[in-house]
Amino acid sequence: MTDLEKAGIPTVLIDLAEETTKVRHDARIYGVPELRVVEASRTLPGPEDVDNILEDIIAGLTKPLTAKEKKSGQWASEEPRILFEGTLEEADKFYAQAENIPGILNAPFSMYTDGLPVIIPTEERVKEMLAGTSHKPDEHITLQRDMEVRAGLFPGFSRKKGEVIRFMPMGRTATVEQVAVNAVMAGCRPEYFPVALAIAESGGGTGDGRGGGGSFVVSGPIYKEIGMNVSYGRGSIGNPPNITLGRLGRLLWRNLGGYKETVSTIMTYGGGGGGLLHAEYAEGLPPGWRGLNEELGFKKNESILMAGGGGPGGGGGQSWMPGVYRALQKSGHGAMARWLGVKGLPGPHNFLDYLLDGMWATREGGVTLTMIPSIAKDLYDVGFKSKDAVYEYIYKKSFEPVKRYRMRGVPDLTTNGWMGIEKTSGKHWKELPDDYMVPVCPDPWSNCIILAHGEETVLDRSGGGHGPAYSIDAWR
Repeated sequence: MTDLEKAGIPTVLIDLAEETTKVRHDARIYGVPELRVVEASRTLPGPEDVDNILEDIIAGLTKPLTAKEKKSGQWASEEPRILFEGTLEEADKFYAQAENIPGILNAPFSMYTDGLPVIIPTEERVKEMLAGTSHKPDEHITLQRDMEVRAGLFPGFSRKKGEVIRFMPMGRTATVEQVAVNAVMAGCRPEYFPVALAIAESGGGTGDGRGGGGSFVVSGPIYKEIGMNVSYGRGSIGNPPNITLGRLGRLLWRNLGGYKETVSTIMTYGGGGGGLLHAEYAEGLPPGWRGLNEELGFKKNESILMAGGGGPGGGGGQSWMPGVYRALQKSGHGAMARWLGVKGLPGPHNFLDYLLDGMWATREGGVTLTMIPSIAKDLYDVGFKSKDAVYEYIYKKSFEPVKRYRMRGVPDLTTNGWMGIEKTSGKHWKELPDDYMVPVCPDPWSNCIILAHGEETVLDRSGGGHGPAYSIDAWR
């Protein structure tokens, strides 16, 4: 719409009443502040709703742009350092300020934090944080390497080294010092700072503006250097690097991205309750299974950050109690053994068939499996000599007839309204017979395995698959 408007061609955006403030905000950011907007109804029947707004839509598309509407230029807000001068007590009060926002029924919304108390970012503390990197304070956060981004259900895209990172939803840029300010506020230590800068390079978990602070996985030796917990309670409280770096994404989302609910973005429930950061326990991988760093194109001794993976939601599939899994593998007893038809036969057994039953009943896409070494070894012992073999197996299990696939909602978008080309056949979607089998999981790489230390035979499932990877070492 921005491209068309800047070319002098009128457009009309149809939104819903509560979204107009956000739409106006975005229109300013993208340089078309007078974008024409028509508000539809959430509840009126379609034909009646169209009758009410059609005249305004036609007028908006046919009426020439006014001189005011033709004015362009990207709007950029001032980006102060937000370093307070005064006593620490005064600073505590300053950073704890909140403002009432009409869009959330005048509930208070923090002006500088994620709503929790923060470490006050004094000049001295920020300087100490900056000692954790060789990069200059005034250097902008940029992409440190060329990369191809896989986008799950959607097409991927290329990015080039040196690209300036923009933090959403405001599309702001940021410097190393600004990240240091937020790292101090989150409670990070200087030795964590290269990880913090890699989080910033990823966009800080801001996504399209509804990021919530994001989830991240660290792979490589730095997890030991800074003392990350890869074992029991790795996603819980108590471990300083996990919890403070996990929190950092929320602060970057708020302070660098400019997230403000119903003003710069709008969400139904939100996802900012807690960022998640944990590390991979690569020492426990079976022979031939690569760590995330090697899977993502880095060396075994390189430390990297994968954005996404291990986040909340989107799991699916059958669950089991830990003892039921042990009974399956040790003696061939319990519900899993009965389901797999191996009752009375000691393991190892391939539990994936049990796990994947119903995996895509209410969702589409790949799956991330966070497992302990003994579960990974069971898969290895039944014939999966690499992670890739597991990914391929999951992908093949996701196929279902087109007749059923058409009943799903998300493909209405990913198939371009069923007017695109189905990739496994190379044919137009509407040419395919009802019994043609198509994958609900887009490709093997949409799946991911993360190894974590532990003994209890549980397996965490989440959506996502492999996310984009960023070098932590590049920020040392």
